[in-house]
Amino acid sequence: MTAAKKPKFSRILLKLSGESLGDTNGTGISPEAVQHMAEQICEVRELGVEVVVVSGGGNIFRGLSGSERGIERATGDYMGMLATVINSLALQDALEKLGAPTRVQSAIAMSQVAEPFIRRRAVRHLEKGRVVIFGGGTGNPYFSTDTAAALRANEIGAEVILKATKVDGIYDSDPKKNPKAVRFEKISYIDALQRQLKVMDSTAFSLCMDNKMPIIVFDFFKPHNLKRVVLGEKIGTLVN
Repeated sequence: MTAAKKPKFSRILLKLSGESLGDTNGTGISPEAVQHMAEQICEVRELGVEVVVVSGGGNIFRGLSGSERGIERATGDYMGMLATVINSLALQDALEKLGAPTRVQSAIAMSQVAEPFIRRRAVRHLEKGRVVIFGGGTGNPYFSTDTAAALRANEIGAEVILKATKVDGIYDSDPKKNPKAVRFEKISYIDALQRQLKVMDSTAFSLCMDNKMPIIVFDFFKPHNLKRVVLGEKIGTLVN
């Protein structure tokens, strides 16, 4: 990994799960986890890469599990969307402390803490070197933050979705349960769907497939891995 290497991508969308911002159980907000994420994002920003972030909200509230416990589904989903805004503000705080200018845009209007999502404004922020964090999902119930990531990546012209996980790619079965699980270096959208590999939910995945948006699933928790992916190293699994 040399300084002379040029980034493979100039504009990326980084999809973070809410759990990745949480403690060891994936709940609450861990300042250490948020700091680690901010450092990795700053590393790629210093390469001149334009970065957009979409975060989940599962560390605070997950709409689907709320509906299983009796909360009306749409209400639960709105609660989950508000959780993603909380995560966005935590990440914004960590990035700004490291000197990275940021903007949070929310799909749900809340003008005192975030800008509304306006595509042209988001693109302008990126061109000015700001990290743009999208909160509030798509603004609609019944859509996951994976779908929000797929939608925003296409809207703002990202070249790739980088899906940050705790495993080093996509396997043919759960590597935690099956020690013989095989990792794919590359897989087609159709293969991933037919094998039900749960890369993303089907709505998000279809959106990526229809618009030929590549997805790289990689281990975000290894130091400098985000930078290595952006520089084109074969890390994780490429879905295209």
